[in-house]
Amino acid sequence: MKKSRPIIQINEELCNGCGECVPACAEGAIRIVDGKAKLVKDMFCDGLGACLGECPTGALKIIEREADEFDEKAVHEFLKKTKAPAPSPFTPAQGGCPSMTLHSFAPSPKKTAPKGTAEASGSALSHWPVQIRLIPPTAPFLKDGDLLVAADCVPAAYADFHRDFLDGRVLLLGCPKVDDKELYLQRFTDIFRVNDIKSVKVLRMEVPCCSFLLPIVTEAAQRAGKDVPVEEVIITRRGTISQ
Repeated sequence: MKKSRPIIQINEELCNGCGECVPACAEGAIRIVDGKAKLVKDMFCDGLGACLGECPTGALKIIEREADEFDEKAVHEFLKKTKAPAPSPFTPAQGGCPSMTLHSFAPSPKKTAPKGTAEASGSALSHWPVQIRLIPPTAPFLKDGDLLVAADCVPAAYADFHRDFLDGRVLLLGCPKVDDKELYLQRFTDIFRVNDIKSVKVLRMEVPCCSFLLPIVTEAAQRAGKDVPVEEVIITRRGTISQ
């Protein structure tokens, strides 16, 4: 049923195909087709405009027009049926950003090193990208995953980050002070809805701005109707685990 409502409009003349809007749309309503952003279906767009701030050229805006009503159930079915993530918007000819390209790979071989020494122990990272804002809910590495939601500053402060926390977990990295907390909440809600997440470990700094991470994750799980074990670990400025 069509009705007059807010919906995204894409100016193809301004669109450069960078794809920044694709992961910002948690409903999967936008795809890159022939080097331009396209609206997949009217019913997938909620008209809230989460994608607007990600467009570097101003090609996106919310307008009022006749369109199919937003169908949340159809969105969930669409995301579940999407086995693979949206095609990467990056090609050298388009000038898009390679940070948008999804990768899953085996962690680097572990090296024997006593805890606390300066000797490298190998990377435990198993996927790319790692930023919360850039990971779509349909990313294949999220399926049945144990998540590590870490504040940006943690890997810099905690010397044994890979060995003690990252091994065997899917990393989602971000800063609730710098980034949009509402975007985080929506992104995690859709991640929980689309995937059977087994557990979440929230790893944050002791500073107050980091304290938003845990409530964002727990509220998102509640909104998605999922009972997911969530654990919080706090790191001090000096790189130790707060007791």
